[in-house]
Amino acid sequence: MNRLEKQIQFILEVDKLKGVIRRSFLVGADRLENSAEHSWHVALLAMTLIEHSDLEVDLLRVMKILILHDIVEIDAGDTYFFDTEGNANKAEKEARAADRLFGLLPADQEKEYREIWEEYEARETNEAKFAYALDRFMPALHSYHTQGRSWKQHGITLDRVLTLNDPIKEGSKELAGYAEKLFYDAADKGYLKDKQPIEKPGS
Repeated sequence: MNRLEKQIQFILEVDKLKGVIRRSFLVGADRLENSAEHSWHVALLAMTLIEHSDLEVDLLRVMKILILHDIVEIDAGDTYFFDTEGNANKAEKEARAADRLFGLLPADQEKEYREIWEEYEARETNEAKFAYALDRFMPALHSYHTQGRSWKQHGITLDRVLTLNDPIKEGSKELAGYAEKLFYDAADKGYLKDKQPIEKPGS
């Protein structure tokens, strides 16, 4: 295949991301979102909330990371954030998926896209840290504004949500504080179980 044919093959293959179903319910619609919708929404989140980053970041790089970060789910599937067992072999499954999917591209683009995806996974650059913070912040908004529907289905507790979303502060302390307020309010409203008494900030 020539270069254009390889690129078109990749574009058609990643259309399958629209069929990968996540655990987050859409706000205002009675269905779960798919991973392509999530990737678009969190990229838009980056454009809109870039001013709240505590880090100096290249917005275009952040958006590239967010557009590409979940493509591996075409092969590996979406692993629920709170699924400890499922996350045990997530990295291995996603690395194999990256080999196949990015391998469809011409060599230079395969290298570029793979490096962007690996940058997100490593979470060492400013762009990757901010992208990850947004990737955690978006489901928090979804869960809160759907009255904790997904949290309730899976018996998620306040202490787990607080612990696993702590990395938001690595990209933006302001967004981390906003999310924390949502989590405590969600517990007060019964959207989250409060397994263990946790002292609220400032109390």
